[in-house]
Amino acid sequence: MVRREFIQKLTAGSAASGLASAASADKKPAATSTVTFQVKGFTCITCAIGLEVVLKGFRGVTAAKAAYPEGNVVVGFDPSATSSDSIRAFINKATGFRVLTLS
Repeated sequence: MVRREFIQKLTAGSAASGLASAASADKKPAATSTVTFQVKGFTCITCAIGLEVVLKGFRGVTAAKAAYPEGNVVVGFDPSATSSDSIRAFINKATGFRVLTLS
């Protein structure tokens, strides 16, 4: 049930996130760090894609690439704007997925 709500929020927010992407395109890229999370709860490729989209809208995240078969997501982020702990907490709290490990 939580994942269904997650997908509905994702779909409803896609227009707003497009505007945010256009606004952020004017900014100069900052130095980035990368973290890989093992994620529990992927049941299909749509779950992975949905997580990518939501993470890309999270403050400080510059890139996200989830892999359904491997059950992980690689996240690029600006360490001056967010941290791996904040990203992990966001995934656990807001998406219906659960971070198992961090590498």
